[in-house]
Amino acid sequence: MHTTEGIRRHTGTERHASTTHGRAAWPPTIHWEYLLVPVVLVLVVGLWEIIVRWGDYQPFILPAPQRVAARWAAALADGTLVTHTLVTLREVFAGLALGLSVAVVLGYALAKSPLLERIISPYLVASQAIPIVALAPLLVIWFGAGAFSKVLVCALTLFFPVLINTIVGIRSVDPSLMDLMRSLRATRWQVFTMLEVPAALPVLLGGLKVGVTLSVIGAVVGEFVGSDRGLGFLVNLARGIFDTPLMFVALLTLMAIALTLYLSVAALETVLLRWNRPENGR
Repeated sequence: MHTTEGIRRHTGTERHASTTHGRAAWPPTIHWEYLLVPVVLVLVVGLWEIIVRWGDYQPFILPAPQRVAARWAAALADGTLVTHTLVTLREVFAGLALGLSVAVVLGYALAKSPLLERIISPYLVASQAIPIVALAPLLVIWFGAGAFSKVLVCALTLFFPVLINTIVGIRSVDPSLMDLMRSLRATRWQVFTMLEVPAALPVLLGGLKVGVTLSVIGAVVGEFVGSDRGLGFLVNLARGIFDTPLMFVALLTLMAIALTLYLSVAALETVLLRWNRPENGR
């Protein structure tokens, strides 16, 4: 009797909350802070133009925004920008796939095995003392100047942050929830998919946000060391011929790629962690 009344009371509360939430959804909330993004962009471009005019800089030192825009249109029209951007994107996505898969698998193993962590962790930490700029030439020597060495540089650049976040995320699981799953005789797969993965997702996605931006840096470093394609090569080429507007075009394209990847992970985080967001009004 008490159980039935509790269910009815709970159902009525949910119906009232749902109705209230539906009423609160209209009119839609306008997030005025989002309008600050284009406003700040316009201000930065305007300040850039003022600095160029005030300092009377030559284009090979600091080109004006109009000159960079014209060079961007020319590089886009002749296919130069598209060709080199696609090369860098392939390296970035391949490096992400390799680095993420290895980091997540190894991070999970280290989180579940303290002995394995004590054995491997000192070497992993020591490896981070080697700058990727110093390691990239060795990878080019060992694996050639092709795309594979660039993919390795990308993977190594994002590997450690994702690894650490995976370990922290897995170990953040509430022990009482783990005991509850054991008491319910959940299988190892059920514990992994229903408890460990959801608990680790917030931390893991935070590491992924850092990793996707680092992967772009890794691709550029690899292309700097030895490559005849990619946006990193385009920066080197522009520097060699004093085509500073073309250098700006390549750098701005790299910024756009990193920002797009970051926002993609943020959107994925919004979808996957919808259950973890507090409801409005609570």
